[in-house]
Amino acid sequence: MEERLIMDVVPGLEGIPAAESAISFIDGEEGVLEYRGIPVEILAEKSTFLEVAYLLIFGHLPAKAELEKFTTDITYHTRLKLKILRMMEYLPEGGHPMHYLQAVTSAMGMYYPARDTLDAEVRYSSIIRLIAKLPTIVAACHRLKHGDSPIQPRNDLSFAANFYYMLFECEPSPLFEKIIDVMLILHADHTMNASTFSARVVGSTLADPYTVVSSAIGTLSGPLHGGANEEVVRMLREIGGKENVRAYIEDKLAKKERIMGVGHRVYRTRDPRGDVLKGYIGQLLSHRDVDYGMIEVSQEVERVVMEKLGPKHLHPNIDFYSGIVFTGIGIPPELFTPVFAMGRVAGWLAHWFEQLKTNRIYRPTQKYTGLRRQSYVPIEKRG
Repeated sequence: MEERLIMDVVPGLEGIPAAESAISFIDGEEGVLEYRGIPVEILAEKSTFLEVAYLLIFGHLPAKAELEKFTTDITYHTRLKLKILRMMEYLPEGGHPMHYLQAVTSAMGMYYPARDTLDAEVRYSSIIRLIAKLPTIVAACHRLKHGDSPIQPRNDLSFAANFYYMLFECEPSPLFEKIIDVMLILHADHTMNASTFSARVVGSTLADPYTVVSSAIGTLSGPLHGGANEEVVRMLREIGGKENVRAYIEDKLAKKERIMGVGHRVYRTRDPRGDVLKGYIGQLLSHRDVDYGMIEVSQEVERVVMEKLGPKHLHPNIDFYSGIVFTGIGIPPELFTPVFAMGRVAGWLAHWFEQLKTNRIYRPTQKYTGLRRQSYVPIEKRG
């Protein structure tokens, strides 16, 4: 007698633990996000992205000598090989920067072979190169798409300042430098999201780390994962002025349409990352090049949304604030998600590193719903 296995399918594996992890922790009811037990708000205030990356990947805050070595190693691996830059010149100018980033990251694996993923030195050198080179790829991609030559990185600048310099060929103000660094920290990890799960699945096959990160970038490029902050900026520009906000929001709610940047699958209260960025929006108001109109519209959207949706536990999330902050420091919308990836690579690598410690290849099953025991019909008898 055939044994039948009855399985309940959970769409999207929502709420199903896929791994044990000590990397980050979320309490969606209380609005808590911690990296290795440290609240993200404290890290955004007191730390730097490279220190946070070290914390996520290696499990502890680095000692002074450890951080100096880690920072120096990354600083001196930011340049891209000439052949990689030449390859980028031949990619279609109309391609999305995320596709550039995925393609070039994957190609890097051929220039820096890392097949032996269980070797400690291979893992370390791969971590250094991936963190170091992603900002260079993003900046070079943006400049090439606009007909400009890539700008070589500078070893005398911080990680955040160097990215800004490679984009605009000028050094950022201290405020802009801090905002970029904070943005990378806030995006560095967020437990088992789609791209992180992708990284762990690919990593479980012992694929090289460039393939692992490339797969995660591809997952992040999907509009249901990355890109919401781009939509927030489009929404704010569509609204146009503060006086149009209430009618716009009420019309969206009447049609049961989504308001971009509002609500979160995990948080039932305020997104702690959004609260950090909200503080920087206030500081940007004093900067002469900021779009005051957009910030004014965003503040009114937040007020009306909290009035209408706050009682339903729907609040503005990090995407709502990050789009405004990115725009405030001059980052174009098509680079919002690539910058997200520049921060999240630390989390992807941390999960890859953790996966390899007690690795078992992912092999989920399925619930078959198709036909069985069908006869083969010759082609001349098919209707």
